[in-house]
Amino acid sequence: MLQIADKKFSSRLLLGTGKYPSFEAQKEAVAVSEAEILTFAVRRMNIFEDSQPNFLEQLDLTRYTLLPNTAGASTAEEAVHIAKLAKASGLCDMVKVEIIGCSRSLLPDPVETLRASEMLLEEGFIVLPYTSDDVVLARKLCELGVHAIMPGAAPIGSGRGILNPLNLSLIIEQSDVPVIVDAGIGSPKDAAYAMELGADGVLLNTAVSEAADPVKMAEAMKLAIKAGRLGYHAGRMPARDYGVASSPLEGLVTN
Repeated sequence: MLQIADKKFSSRLLLGTGKYPSFEAQKEAVAVSEAEILTFAVRRMNIFEDSQPNFLEQLDLTRYTLLPNTAGASTAEEAVHIAKLAKASGLCDMVKVEIIGCSRSLLPDPVETLRASEMLLEEGFIVLPYTSDDVVLARKLCELGVHAIMPGAAPIGSGRGILNPLNLSLIIEQSDVPVIVDAGIGSPKDAAYAMELGADGVLLNTAVSEAADPVKMAEAMKLAIKAGRLGYHAGRMPARDYGVASSPLEGLVTN
């Protein structure tokens, strides 16, 4: 089970809900993924306007935990304001802190992320900060008391996969809360690799929503995450520089 604060989940796949070609494709992809946590940008939804299209209306919300994120915020104060709007609407007291510091790379702002996380913890939120693969920042956030760390594999929406496995491994090694790899995943291979490194979960959106067949890709990601987690616990064989016979050399039949 994946445990975040006092919440437990069977699925280790967290799924974003943006950029799908249709509500129907989105709904089918969510269902086949078996994800239990769905994330969305509060500022891109009209959560207080009944007349506006809302993907939440397409889903049985009793089956999911919603993870609103603060995308669109550029300061800690803006992120806190967005989080409070989501909580006031009755969505969830769990929030993904997302504060972009660079409009070109879309990398998160480490200083404002740290500030916002501290402020939201004081307000009683369950806090999941999205960060770069900064090992020191991840440690400081853990010391602050966040409930999970969400380092990016690569820039948001890039599909480049895991660019720095060493840093991700170090973040996982030092963290006493779940590490959920977030952003940059492009294929099931990337998702499996993240889990093989020891990650507790994977959050993705574009890899599914922009796939030629989002529903098939959602299922592929689900299976890849399960396989990667199982492989991590199974323990990988050692990598060697030279070949080693797979059959025993003793007791060979000789002429």
